[in-house]
Amino acid sequence: MNASQKILLIYTGGTIGMMEDPDTGSLVPFNFAQLRLNVPELRRFDCLIDVVSFDEPIDSSNVNIDSWQRMADMVESNYDQYDGFVILHGTDTMAYSASALSFMLQNIAKPVIFTGSQLPIGQIRTDGKENLITSIEIAAATENNEPIIQEVCVFFQSKLFRGNRTHKYSTENFDAFESANLAPLAEAGIHINYRRDLLLRPNGLLTVRKAFDNHVAVLKIFPGLSPIVIEGILNLPDLRAIVMETFGSGNGPTESWFIDALSAAIKRGVTILNVTQCNKGSVDQGLYETSEAFESMGIISGRDMTTEAALVKLMYLLGLNYNAADMRRILLESISGELTTNP
Repeated sequence: MNASQKILLIYTGGTIGMMEDPDTGSLVPFNFAQLRLNVPELRRFDCLIDVVSFDEPIDSSNVNIDSWQRMADMVESNYDQYDGFVILHGTDTMAYSASALSFMLQNIAKPVIFTGSQLPIGQIRTDGKENLITSIEIAAATENNEPIIQEVCVFFQSKLFRGNRTHKYSTENFDAFESANLAPLAEAGIHINYRRDLLLRPNGLLTVRKAFDNHVAVLKIFPGLSPIVIEGILNLPDLRAIVMETFGSGNGPTESWFIDALSAAIKRGVTILNVTQCNKGSVDQGLYETSEAFESMGIISGRDMTTEAALVKLMYLLGLNYNAADMRRILLESISGELTTNP
């Protein structure tokens, strides 16, 4: 890092932005305009840190497409002025937002690091300070005069993950996120050790696409699933796509009413993307008899994509108005590192 590096801190809301009022003991919003006063450790950084915030910071449970578009706007409008970006975000939907920006910011050549905390930054045992400080350090890190990280990531509890590979798995632990199907891109100990063999690099100029179509649904398969539920979901008005969470390596019921309902939906033009309910592993359609019908009817294998990335990728591609053939082709491709490239 050096004084010429400029980092933009984007505060959207979340637990990290709260601190205890010394008079009342209640949690109140953190004043990010006085960032260096509240986090004095940042004064030791040589880089310049500016702060912008949503006009009305939001709980991450209220994050929506408009929120993603505002985050992307902040990165795009400041892209030439800053060397890296750190987005402070609530943990509950961070994996969705990191996935969304990974698709929106195609060919990004600078780091966009999402972080947050399990405890407010004003509490004594907070994990927020360490997450914030290290995220800024990673966002400012260069090698051979270019950023080490050139993609959208999540940093939490000493680990840097690809954003669209993450999933929040714990409400209690400081290491709240996991990336089961891709190793951390970096781990912070005494030194920050990067997995350079895993890092993405752009193959063109930055392109920002902000359109999404939310006519999508998630269908979680479970024992005892009712035909009424299936019909209700598959016949939602204007439904265009479904993420279907199946058992194991992509398996589901073989009962005729279930197969027929899925087949009818596909014939109506609904795209169905199959992901596993397991935290680790991949869909392998056709490996077992219980997924052969999915393969033959045209359900698309999501392989090792997370549900969060699969859902957001569908919304993103639908927003670009791809036809069914292009949708299928691009869903099987890794466009932002969201799935393992070898089937």
